[in-house]
Amino acid sequence: MIWEEVRQHYPSQWLLIEAIKAHSDQGKRVLDAISVVNTFPDSKIAMQVYGQLHQESPERELYVFHTDRKILEIEERQWLGIRSL
Repeated sequence: MIWEEVRQHYPSQWLLIEAIKAHSDQGKRVLDAISVVNTFPDSKIAMQVYGQLHQESPERELYVFHTDRKILEIEERQWLGIRSL
C-alpha cells in the first residue's frame, strides 16, 4: 500500500507501519510501499509496541504515524558513535 491508501483505510488513527519498499532521496526516507502492522488508540501505546518490535527485530524499518498527517516526511539520521572492541 501507499500512504494515501492507508490514510483512507485507517482514518484518524495511530499506526505502526513497516516499510516494505523504500529509498533515500536528498536526506529524506521515501516509503514506496508500506504495510500496517497495527493500529492504536494513542501514540504512547504505539511507541511502546514499536520499542518492543524494534528490540526484537532491529533490521525492520518501522515507523509510528497518525493518519491525519497528509504527507510522510522522514528525515534520515546519521548516527555517530564509538564502538568498543
